[in-house]
Amino acid sequence: MSDGEEENGRPDRPIPAASLNADLLARKRFAANDKDFDGANDEAMSIRLAMVEQEHRDLDAAITALELNSPYERLTIARLKKKKLALKDMIQEIKDTMLPDIIA
Repeated sequence: MSDGEEENGRPDRPIPAASLNADLLARKRFAANDKDFDGANDEAMSIRLAMVEQEHRDLDAAITALELNSPYERLTIARLKKKKLALKDMIQEIKDTMLPDIIA
């Protein structure tokens, strides 16, 4: 029995949940991503849409602040703009999923 373990083999101190989660994620890679949830209900999709739109607005504010305060950060600004465009595409994809194109 090593230091820090009780007779039953468990540690004396509880392990923080954050380190357990990080440990589990490090051991096993999960293949899940946003596209795996095709059957999500409208409420979940609207929450996801609101989160992505908020992130898009936050990036816009960050880009504006960088352009005003540090004009020499062109590479960082370009990367943020690229991410912002990707978010815009994601927003459109979510909206298309929520409102399918039905020809009546």
